[in-house]
Amino acid sequence: MEFTENLSTNRKSAQERADVLANPGFGDFFTDHTAVIDWTADESGTSGQWHDARIEPYGPIALDPAASVLHYGQEIFEGLKAYRHEDGSIWCFRPHANAARMNKSAQRLALPQLDEEVFVESLRKLVSTDVSWVPTGEGEALYLRPFTIATEAFLGVRAARKVSFRVIASPAGNYFGGELKPVSIWVSQNYARAGRGGTGSAKCGGNYAASLVAQLEAEENGCKQVLFLDAFNDNAVEELGGMNVFFVTKDNKLVTPALTGTILEGITRSSVIQLAKDRGMEVEERKITLGEWREGIATGDITEVFACGTAAVITPIGLLKNGEELIGDENAVAGEVTMSIREELLGIQLGTVEDRHGWLERLA
Repeated sequence: MEFTENLSTNRKSAQERADVLANPGFGDFFTDHTAVIDWTADESGTSGQWHDARIEPYGPIALDPAASVLHYGQEIFEGLKAYRHEDGSIWCFRPHANAARMNKSAQRLALPQLDEEVFVESLRKLVSTDVSWVPTGEGEALYLRPFTIATEAFLGVRAARKVSFRVIASPAGNYFGGELKPVSIWVSQNYARAGRGGTGSAKCGGNYAASLVAQLEAEENGCKQVLFLDAFNDNAVEELGGMNVFFVTKDNKLVTPALTGTILEGITRSSVIQLAKDRGMEVEERKITLGEWREGIATGDITEVFACGTAAVITPIGLLKNGEELIGDENAVAGEVTMSIREELLGIQLGTVEDRHGWLERLA
């Protein structure tokens, strides 16, 4: 698929861009362009074609007030990062895995799937166009947000016949900001992120919207993130609002909740599992309950807990709070295994550690 270019005549100046890159934050600023591909169904409405691939100036999207995405939430998205290596080249971490996951989400939300190579090419075109926006600071990257929205204007409940795939980009610093140290997590007792047969394994906005009220509750109680449990399955640990959870045991095992259809299959999650296996750790993907977490911390059987995701990469967890009890230690230090895996993963992404599994793909 060939991309046409309609480049912005109002790009940020070098000084404006430098001011942003000096303190990029996370998701606060955006580059000058966006990648776009449209999809239109055929007369039957059961199939269609992607068309009009293009790079155009970043800016507001014109939508009819009756656009399906606004009323029925038919949309999906992804998140991945582009890293600048020491030689100035720009590399992306496992973009084909993101493309495959986005297609799984598309299937669940009745949206058209996009060829993986076209997905990656859209990233390449956007990053090449806005290459000067890729940060150079330690731990910084260009965060890429591909998303697909239903744009057809109608109020009948069916799959939309007009769709738009887009990619925007935002320079990103440390997700939680400042020095990396264990965070406190709020255990939600009143809300669920997803249910069986629902959209928990899809990366769609509705899942995140459902988590926000619990996230607000977490922030009111001094916590950075919220942990969701399966109340109908012995309070089994699911995931945080946007991150997967891992446990390190005293006998050198790495344990994480099994993918049951209610948990997002994180790209970072699968990478951590592989890196742990590479170093000889036994990895268990299984049910782990809040009770086991509590007892494991008390007895020392669980020595480290951490969360992982594209935005924050790996973040150690120190304390669980639910308004009635505390599990862990708010003054805990980051664990040795946690930090070792984090450093190896970041090293691969930044090109300073050997990419044994061929996870990196050059974009510019």
